[in-house]
Amino acid sequence: MKTNSFLKLLLLLGVLTCFKLSANTPYEIPRSSVIQLTEPSSKRVYPVFIQLPKSYKNKPDKIYPVIYLTDAPYTFPIVAGATRFPMNSGKMQQAIIVAIGYEKESIGSASRIRDYTPTFAKGWKKQTGNAQGYIKFIKNTVFPYIEQNYRASHTQKTYIGNSLGGLFGATVLFTEPDLFSHYIIGSPSVWFDSNAILALQANKPKVPTKVYISVGAKETPAFGEGQNMVEGAKLLVQKINALNSNNIQLKSVVIEGASHATAFPTTAIQGLDWVLGITPIDSNI
Repeated sequence: MKTNSFLKLLLLLGVLTCFKLSANTPYEIPRSSVIQLTEPSSKRVYPVFIQLPKSYKNKPDKIYPVIYLTDAPYTFPIVAGATRFPMNSGKMQQAIIVAIGYEKESIGSASRIRDYTPTFAKGWKKQTGNAQGYIKFIKNTVFPYIEQNYRASHTQKTYIGNSLGGLFGATVLFTEPDLFSHYIIGSPSVWFDSNAILALQANKPKVPTKVYISVGAKETPAFGEGQNMVEGAKLLVQKINALNSNNIQLKSVVIEGASHATAFPTTAIQGLDWVLGITPIDSNI
């Protein structure tokens, strides 16, 4: 009896020890890393989160599409997690995920308000209007680093941004449309600076470009939101359609039951399924 009790005690201690070890082990997103890149003119330093696809090591000759994200601390774990099953099961093209964070040692809200907005807005305590400078940083610093250090496509590039990040995506689409091949614009802050984005001169893309715009059905003042994001998204769609570009394939979605706080995960995965999803016909080619 004593022997059995002693063995049970040892077994219990072993289980508790294993549980303690596992509970204290931090979770890491597979095949991910974080580097830092400096914007040359301002000397601002930005962390850049990178995840390589599962097949990256086993396919040394393959060039991968790249998914670029803003608001990295929020968007990176969502997109990396949501794409894991469809990419690994052959339902979506495997891609490198690159997410740009906020300026190092700055308040996140100050960094994104400054970098994601296209105009200098009066009455804002925080700096605004650096979108063009941020575009140059992505174009001249982020892209070259990724394409020189990884087997990253320089033509298959998808942008995903939400809220002010969606506003930034619209700014890129209108000013330098060929910077990305696809745009997934979630809950865009069209309202910023009295809808200034709608007055921005828009250029037509020279290559086929997919644009996915999504917003939550509850992103209106009637549901407690400060701005009518549904109406803003509608106005943005109208501006894009007014371009009459044969190269733009536009899809607009209103997510039933979603608020500004909850719409993005659906926007990201449904948008990526539309631009990078693999149909049964594609898989047989």
